[in-house]
Amino acid sequence: MTSTAPTRAPHPPGRPSTALLTDKYELTMISAALADGTADRPCVFEVFARRLPAGRRYGVVGGTGRLLERLRDFRFGEQELATVADSLDERTLGWLRDFRFTGRMDGYPEGELFFPGSPVLTVRGGFAECVLMETLVLSVLNHDSAIASAAARMTSAADGRPIIEMGSRRTHEEAAVAAARASYLTGFASTSNVEATRRHGVPSAGTSAHAFTLLHTGPDGPDEASAFRSQVAALGVGTTLLVDTYDITRGVATAIEVAGPGLGGVRIDSGDLGMLARQVRVQLDSLGAHGTRIVVSGDLDEYAIAALRAEPVDAYGVGTRLVTGSGAPTAGMVYKLVEVDGIPVAKRSTHKESLPGAKRAVRLHRRSGTAVEEVLLPWAGSLNAEPGLDQRDLMVPLMRDGDPVPDLPTLEESRAFHESAIVTLPWEGLALSEGEPAVPVRVVPPRP
Repeated sequence: MTSTAPTRAPHPPGRPSTALLTDKYELTMISAALADGTADRPCVFEVFARRLPAGRRYGVVGGTGRLLERLRDFRFGEQELATVADSLDERTLGWLRDFRFTGRMDGYPEGELFFPGSPVLTVRGGFAECVLMETLVLSVLNHDSAIASAAARMTSAADGRPIIEMGSRRTHEEAAVAAARASYLTGFASTSNVEATRRHGVPSAGTSAHAFTLLHTGPDGPDEASAFRSQVAALGVGTTLLVDTYDITRGVATAIEVAGPGLGGVRIDSGDLGMLARQVRVQLDSLGAHGTRIVVSGDLDEYAIAALRAEPVDAYGVGTRLVTGSGAPTAGMVYKLVEVDGIPVAKRSTHKESLPGAKRAVRLHRRSGTAVEEVLLPWAGSLNAEPGLDQRDLMVPLMRDGDPVPDLPTLEESRAFHESAIVTLPWEGLALSEGEPAVPVRVVPPRP
């Protein structure tokens, strides 16, 4: 059997190809499959996490929209082909030259919750075109879902108080943009990363760093008041002044002296944040600055935010812990072949088993909206109604014939969807302590 890639669509000029964001063994498998005639066998691959990170009770799907954008640019031009030409035969190079994904994808909506075994993405097509997607799919979904999951926990811990994402200087420059997007998806209010604003529309926030205060040092020593006057003149009285460069008590007094009691906010970036927030609140109120907000930052995670819940903190700035997944930098997702020519297949390696057959997912909810169970069915299967429980299909179309389906949700729409999804968790599912997944997953096996 001869395998031919579909007619090649020209890659738009000015956009870099994503085709080499893959592992070499994808290419060598394609070469072997082209040689033995199996490259076009109809296959189904699924993306799922075998388990949640330690201490987590749920995960959040992030990166779906970004993945579809990256797949749009998955084309092999002459530069990409030259990079792999020394290890591939002419037949494989020709196939790659004409490559365009023509399959279909279905999956959980971005912002949806997932649990161990949830088939968050299903990819259908010929073996070669599907296996070529593996690395890029996992790279995007593992990173963005890890960040989205951590951000969701932080948002819950903040209990309605806004969080600013400010981790760009603690990670790779492209990961920083993706992290800003993923954290906004699950409830963060804004980001310090302006590229995320340009690329994804995430609201931006930022005022000044300690360097700006230190800049205003003259022969007579530090001049914090001069730095504050300059910032207020440039950004207005609603700005937030960083008051812990020197002495916090003096810094707060100087801030109100310069800006007046209408100052927008003060930020504390070091020390015992709870104790300092209480002291600063008392001081601000004594100076008549009752509406001046207190923003805290400095190695915060969901546990630190929860510990500050009773303190007079109005907003949080989170960086390092967010962009590293708060201890879980990957969602642990895998991309596994589950069906070939309609035949269920499964990996049986110890501790790395997979479930055979293409699956669809249904979540059961009480009439109150609380989720009680997720059921994985054979793709064409159905679930009998259960008294007192509503069923919700979790999977939606994402791509058809290699193209994204029309009217995919915007980031704002996915953010709103996540808000509706997170409230379906049972109360114990929001706990930060270790425990079982908040919603159990039941598998209905395919018929023999």
